[in-house]
Amino acid sequence: MIEAESGSVEIVLHKRPTAGATVTDKLTIAVTFHPERGYVGTAPDLRRPVIALSLGGLRRKIEAAMLPDKVIVMQLDKAARLERDRRRLAGRPPPGFAGTSA
Repeated sequence: MIEAESGSVEIVLHKRPTAGATVTDKLTIAVTFHPERGYVGTAPDLRRPVIALSLGGLRRKIEAAMLPDKVIVMQLDKAARLERDRRRLAGRPPPGFAGTSA
């Protein structure tokens, strides 16, 4: 689920709780993008910044470092949003390209 909040984008990642378990905590991760390092996630609950080449990799690294009962919320800054959108659009043909509807 993606929620817009005051000009920023939140990507909320819910893990399905196991039988009898409930989600008790929400961990907000501030995410930025550095071209030479990749996506960098920081939060007070993390000992040090988490670095990954993709948002999915960042999510997996954070999940591995945290307890399973936390809901991870990634707040992307402008640089991270632009890079995510650039990667999403990179493989698409331009509008009106032969064989596509535009």
